Amino acid sequence: MRTLGLLGGMSWESSAHYYRILNEEVRRRLGGSHSAACLLLSVDFAEIAALQHAGDWATLGQRLQRHAQQLAAGGAAALVLCTNTMHCLAAEIEAATPLPLLHIADPTGAAIRAQGLKTIGLLGTAFTMEQAFYRERLAQGFDLEVLVPEPAQRQTVHSVIYEELVRGEIHPASRDAYRAIIAELVARGAEGIVLGCTEIMLLVDQSDSAVPLFDTTHLHALAAVDWALA
Repeated sequence: MRTLGLLGGMSWESSAHYYRILNEEVRRRLGGSHSAACLLLSVDFAEIAALQHAGDWATLGQRLQRHAQQLAAGGAAALVLCTNTMHCLAAEIEAATPLPLLHIADPTGAAIRAQGLKTIGLLGTAFTMEQAFYRERLAQGFDLEVLVPEPAQRQTVHSVIYEELVRGEIHPASRDAYRAIIAELVARGAEGIVLGCTEIMLLVDQSDSAVPLFDTTHLHALAAVDWALA
């Protein structure tokens, strides 16, 4: 089994689920008392969020490069960035070490195509929904048409993530708001919905959507186990 280097804490609420899924899946596949070989470097998300909203991506890139190097020095064989948004800095992280970065959008795109879908809706932080890095990877790598919510809906999705989910707060009113946004994307032609923030799986599940949901946290963790055991 190869050792995974998890760069987490963005937020720890979802990173905890990564750790659980990795270990449960390794035990399921190997049996007995097997568990995942991994290192976890967890950051202070308040600092990360402040830099994100200030638009200081250069400083964020330098920090994540340094953290990737720490994981490499600790013995990691691959990097697992436990967040969708910060994959906007994937190239910078990849340049910092010789280790492969297991990109979160790739198992997501593969799962969508495996179900024969072509048009999908994307929920995530405003950075993920509005910047091109995520939509383009799905479009160019998997020939998918990617729809995002309207501006006011994007603000709702974003606010719930930063003001509630990363703090471990789950509110029924926010679930209802997400259900309505999902339904609107479906009405516009979405055949599936990408939960493109690793915390969204804390709020909604398949019962909240008439079309398939693609939980990036779960898909990314399973892909990491595939790589570790290959």
